[in-house]
Amino acid sequence: MEYQFTLRYQLAAQDSDALAVAERLGGGGCDDAVVGIGLPGRVALAFTREAPDAGQAIQSALADVQRIVPAAVLIEVAPDLVGLTDAAGIVGVSRQNMRKLMLASSGGFPAPVHEGSTAIWHLSDILSWLQSKGSYALSGQVIEVARVAMAVNVAKEARRLAPPL
Repeated sequence: MEYQFTLRYQLAAQDSDALAVAERLGGGGCDDAVVGIGLPGRVALAFTREAPDAGQAIQSALADVQRIVPAAVLIEVAPDLVGLTDAAGIVGVSRQNMRKLMLASSGGFPAPVHEGSTAIWHLSDILSWLQSKGSYALSGQVIEVARVAMAVNVAKEARRLAPPL
């Protein structure tokens, strides 16, 4: 099966030539990704990777990037953290429809990870909630990718805690 996801990295000083990094990635096994180099010192890889499951797709991509650009630091795996607009786009409904769902299900809609001027959620939580409602046709691959992305991001952040909770 094909799985679509994005890996975002911070590049080290020795990899400041993002075009050269993009060429190394393409030649080193990441030819199934579109490489974006918009921000200085950053690179994003939008993968469409063939694998038996989302976990293997994402883990193999992470390993390939680590092998090719060992000093790069993973920022995030996406799709994971989303606002209502992003979630609505992934589900295939309007932002207004997603907002109505959130407001009408005050106790059932997943709690945001961050709430402020802009609230964000783990996409996996929203998709799981919508799936439990049974009235939305959601791709199993999208749900699987969102779950793995969240797991990788949470594990990455947990390693940063000192001392561990």
